[in-house]
Amino acid sequence: MRMLNDKRGVSPVITTVIIVAVGITIAIAVALWMTGLVGAFMGYEKIEIRSTFANPLQGGGWDVVITYVNTGSSPAKIDNVFVNNIPYDQWQTIVCKPDVKSNPAPANIGEEGTITLTISDGAKYSNQKLVSGVTVTIKLHSTGGKEYFTSVVLP
Repeated sequence: MRMLNDKRGVSPVITTVIIVAVGITIAIAVALWMTGLVGAFMGYEKIEIRSTFANPLQGGGWDVVITYVNTGSSPAKIDNVFVNNIPYDQWQTIVCKPDVKSNPAPANIGEEGTITLTISDGAKYSNQKLVSGVTVTIKLHSTGGKEYFTSVVLP
């Protein structure tokens, strides 16, 4: 019966030590969780177009060569190429190598890549026609939803 009459609980010092230890443990867990969460959102893609040039082809037309590099912190893929704001495959006689529609071109971190558009002389879409002396705007679209622009004058 003596035990039931003893009304003392845990001492205030022990209580304080327990509360501080639990607080520190929770703070460490939250800090580790936030670090992982922030790390997941900190990755970004940034494709830089290094060069764009057009080589005339024998028999008419051009090869437009686009060289790019991913300077971001996460890999990317180019899934479409637009010529004058129109997907390349909707133009008559424009061919893209590699075929980014069926197999997106990789843009790994720090690596350089190349896309070649073969444009025949007089390629058409609706009322637009690509001929010598015309400036062509080219847009690379990534799977991340970003767009990267360049332009070239067809010689």
